[in-house]
Amino acid sequence: MPERSASAEFRAGVAAELPLLFGVVPFGLIFGVLGLAAGLPGWAVVAMSSIILGGSSQVVFAQLWGAQVPPAVITATVGVVNLRHALYSASMARYLRDLPLRWRLLLAYLLTDEAYAAAIERFANGPETPARHFFLLGTGLTLWVGWQLSTLAGVLVGAAIPASWSLDFSIALTFIALLAPALRRRSECVAAAVAAIAALALQGLPHKLWIIAAALAGMGAGMLARRLDRREAE
Repeated sequence: MPERSASAEFRAGVAAELPLLFGVVPFGLIFGVLGLAAGLPGWAVVAMSSIILGGSSQVVFAQLWGAQVPPAVITATVGVVNLRHALYSASMARYLRDLPLRWRLLLAYLLTDEAYAAAIERFANGPETPARHFFLLGTGLTLWVGWQLSTLAGVLVGAAIPASWSLDFSIALTFIALLAPALRRRSECVAAAVAAIAALALQGLPHKLWIIAAALAGMGAGMLARRLDRREAE
């Protein structure tokens, strides 16, 4: 089988990512609207999609900003939400470690949920070709463009929505829609249930610290349940 050129790898990455935009674009629209509803200026909402480039963490940021939570707590919460990106990085590191630093920095920036989901199959099971990193470049750039445009569209739409319309409820609905299809293993269900219970029980904590506490409780419960599942399988 002949090796694909850099342009062919890039086009294949774009093609692999395009179907995932059907879920990304509505989320970007919602974030654009919610960012304005939280009191952020339009330029800041759009800039966040380039600087943070993480849908769930951006929504959490907007929610905490609107609640006037201290910056240190916002930073810590966004960091916890984005911890999953470290797992993506560890998974991809062996395929990208021989690239120049400039390439690794660029691809690390573009390594989002959807870009990783579209690219990992190519890297794990595809041929080891010199230009295969262009596949990840294609998936990442496609996601980046779609996210920026959908956020901008959300800001433009949100500017026409009266401030009296409360859109906070859509945050919870968005996360439920994202979470529910991913709950397949028992450990995942346990993690979600424990996090939900902890979030309700710890509402009295100051500065919205219940978000961090619930996330840590859910991760701990999920890890414990996963270990029990492995022991039972043995």
